[in-house]
Amino acid sequence: MNDLAPSHTTPVEWGEIEEPRVPQRLFALKDRDTFLVCDSHGDIAGAADGLFQDDTRILSRWELTLGERTPTLLSGALSQDNVYFTSHGLNRAIPAPAGPVMPPGIVHLERKRFLWEERLYKRLRLTNYATEAIELPLVFSFAADFRDMFEVRGAIRRRRGIADPPDVGPRTVCFRYEGLDQVTRSSVIAFSDTPAALTGQQAEFRVRLEPDACWELYIEVGATGAAPPSRARFRAAAARARFAMRARQRKGARITTNGRLFNGWIDKSRADLALLTTPMETGPYPYAGIPWFSTAFGRDAIVTAWQLLWFEPSLAKGVLNYLAAHQATETSAFRDSEPGKIMHETRRGEMAALGEVPFGRYYGGVDTTPLFVALAGAYAQRTGDDAQLDRWWPALERAAGWITMTADRHPLGLIAYARGMDGGLSNQGWKDSGDSIFHADGRLPSGPVALVEVQGYAFAAYRAMAALCARRGEAEAAESWSARASALRAVVEDRFWMPQEQFYGIALDGRNDLCQVVASNPGHLLFTGLPRADRAEAVARRLMSADFFSGWGLRTLANDQARFNPMSYHNGSVWPHDTALSTLGLSYYGERRGVVKVTAAMFEAAMRFDMRLPELWCGFPRAAGEPPVAYPVACLPQAWAAGSVFMLLQACLGLQVLGDCGEVEIRDPQLPLGIDRLGVEGLQVGDGAIDLVFERQGARVAVHSNSRGPRLRVRYS
Repeated sequence: MNDLAPSHTTPVEWGEIEEPRVPQRLFALKDRDTFLVCDSHGDIAGAADGLFQDDTRILSRWELTLGERTPTLLSGALSQDNVYFTSHGLNRAIPAPAGPVMPPGIVHLERKRFLWEERLYKRLRLTNYATEAIELPLVFSFAADFRDMFEVRGAIRRRRGIADPPDVGPRTVCFRYEGLDQVTRSSVIAFSDTPAALTGQQAEFRVRLEPDACWELYIEVGATGAAPPSRARFRAAAARARFAMRARQRKGARITTNGRLFNGWIDKSRADLALLTTPMETGPYPYAGIPWFSTAFGRDAIVTAWQLLWFEPSLAKGVLNYLAAHQATETSAFRDSEPGKIMHETRRGEMAALGEVPFGRYYGGVDTTPLFVALAGAYAQRTGDDAQLDRWWPALERAAGWITMTADRHPLGLIAYARGMDGGLSNQGWKDSGDSIFHADGRLPSGPVALVEVQGYAFAAYRAMAALCARRGEAEAAESWSARASALRAVVEDRFWMPQEQFYGIALDGRNDLCQVVASNPGHLLFTGLPRADRAEAVARRLMSADFFSGWGLRTLANDQARFNPMSYHNGSVWPHDTALSTLGLSYYGERRGVVKVTAAMFEAAMRFDMRLPELWCGFPRAAGEPPVAYPVACLPQAWAAGSVFMLLQACLGLQVLGDCGEVEIRDPQLPLGIDRLGVEGLQVGDGAIDLVFERQGARVAVHSNSRGPRLRVRYS
């Protein structure tokens, strides 16, 4: 056994997280492993704000003042493609050094910025609308604290490295930090013009503007120095950034409707996914979310790829490639790893490198490995790509081996978890907060814990292995995997069903006692197809009741349960991906009205969040005229929140692509409320493509198709 934990490691202490300043008023940009969070002015003023690279904050303060006063904000917004952030402002009254007070509202400030090749490019443009010349005192205040992301999230470190005094040049300031991991991290701020005064904390400019004149200043911030900032560099980098973003957004089929606002939701979701998707050597990979999770997560990426699989399978290919390449090969209690297990999270910061946290490459997710196998099976069915399946096969066999080994250790053949060491995650399903799994009276369970939805994922993984073995001509192995799936289904139906609630319990504890809690987890069970039809119908009824359905989506916990709190992270909030997975599960069992109702609620929530669904929001019941209540530290954007619209559309359309046999299956298609026409253009099926149009005709939805390339079939049921 290789523990892989540094000998000096002790569990990190945690303080209270510094909350972002109203999350929907913060704005994020990202490029590869660099991201920026700023406010509507374009300022960085603390909390979770900053410019981060490789899980380290390399710019912790950036504030602009005119005459010691913050400009008046007019607007701050992202471009539709998520490349630019632009803020508009105007001057407040400014006392002149030897004259009258400069009146407010005569100088327009435009602050534009973007990220490209892990470098921040900024442009400040000042325009004088007065009838006489003016002189502006302009000050930038800045700092670089080199805090690790886990420190920003509340970790308390006993020791830190050494920060060198800032190195100040005529137009540049360089910050350096020597970490305890012996890595030097740096941050360089460079200006296109020479400031009137420049220190390690401030740059001061005296700008004289004639009437109707403009003045521009270009600024760059990066981990290393570069050529001096200029208009030409700004424009060239911006063109490359926009071209790369457009290329990412054009992946997969094009989806349009006759609803302008609904199209806005689709377009913004695609833009958010393009923003978060990072090019790897193994292919595209969606990072989980900004600010807390802008890195590779296993579970989040698998779910996001599954949400897009029906119209854009290349993302699933990239995700599966990466996870196969980083599969565990050793046993470590510190990293919660065992051979064959699929990665939960990876980090590049100082604390991870030192082993202060186990998340450098962490495997403490009990569900990621069965989800990996199940997604590979869904990908093979969707694409018919047997050559890719062959390349993944050794990793799939190792992952399936870990699942069966884990099941064989459990007296009921279930997949259960218990963290290896303090410092790891105490709960290792998607609801991973410490209080999210409990008994009906609120008691926390003893471990190991077997979550109900994880059994569904294992059931899907067993069935996937059966189908994949059959494709490979391994009939005996296929039969064995099918038998495992049937046996697991029988145990779940016997041990998790609560007759008095007509619902499945959330988990079995270490004594195999059922945690008789009514939570959203069984919605994922519907997604996997495990429940028998009558019980699925009962689960669907409860999910669509006021206990769960808030009017804005499905709560993670029914509102009559112990520990219910609509403001909690997992015990009563609404998560878009959770709602979407459950909704697709409803669709599989024929609950069409519920699918349309939930999709409408999520669309209306998206409109209240400027067409960008956050990671989660509070689970308060919907009230007339009031928006959904934001959760204060939600990631925005979040990949599987952005991907939810596409899974909801798949649920509405009843659409399944079977690329291995050149067929598109459509079951009882519905359209979202208010949408009368939906088109899917360029849907890849095997070696060909097809265009589909869904059109409302009275009480039914008609489907028109046009095949391109090899003859494809559309089958209705």
